[in-house]
Amino acid sequence: MNIDLNLLLPAFLAGLLVLATHVPMGMQVLARGIVFIDLAVAQIAGLGVITADRLGFEPQGWAVQLSAVSAALAGAAILSFTEKRWPEVQEALIGTLFVLAASGGALLLADNPHGGEHLKDLLVGQILWVSPDQLWPVALLTALLLAAWGRWRDRLGSFGFYGLFAFAVTASVQLAGVYLVFASLVIPALATRHYPGRLRLAAGYLLGGASYAAGLAFSAWTDLPPGAVIVWTIALLGTLVYWGGTDSGFSLLSDSPDRD
Repeated sequence: MNIDLNLLLPAFLAGLLVLATHVPMGMQVLARGIVFIDLAVAQIAGLGVITADRLGFEPQGWAVQLSAVSAALAGAAILSFTEKRWPEVQEALIGTLFVLAASGGALLLADNPHGGEHLKDLLVGQILWVSPDQLWPVALLTALLLAAWGRWRDRLGSFGFYGLFAFAVTASVQLAGVYLVFASLVIPALATRHYPGRLRLAAGYLLGGASYAAGLAFSAWTDLPPGAVIVWTIALLGTLVYWGGTDSGFSLLSDSPDRD
């Protein structure tokens, strides 16, 4: 086994930054019944990146970041409006927005000889090639988002929630790709849904951190794509965490009418 820690450590830290915002937000997303919002907003942010690339801006420049976050915030505004106007079909509208953004990206890349590779990078991600310089601005943004989430979570309102989510997803998808970001959002929330209170949040973070560590190590050992390996690792470990919660009686606690 040949594992280069200098290569894996930045990727692992990137995963922890993704988890920092996505584990608590995923629990809120699951409670709201809008689990596909991550895919939609991530795809819209990706469309912003593709648009900026089409216009000739540098891939890692500020213009690309501004385009991505502007697109994601526009998507957040649309979803906030549709939630108020047509709440009964919000999940269907989220799916429609995802398909439109994905199709729009495919159209913009239709005459690009490297279009297929761009789409693959957007979906599967290139977390193994994250550099330390990419982590500092994301770490600062993550700290600000967590501070805002902790202080105003119950008073954000619809657009406040979607707006914070847009910033978190925009930063995360450029580190890890759409698939891995979605898995980080949804699977820990699903796996720990029987766990009570703060134990649920701690279990979600531990599940995510262990999955990124094990997935990166296994990917380096087998030379398989790290993003796909980590997604499967989160799913497998999440299944164990879920059954551990039900077997220990947490499901009874979570369903108790006296639970606060």
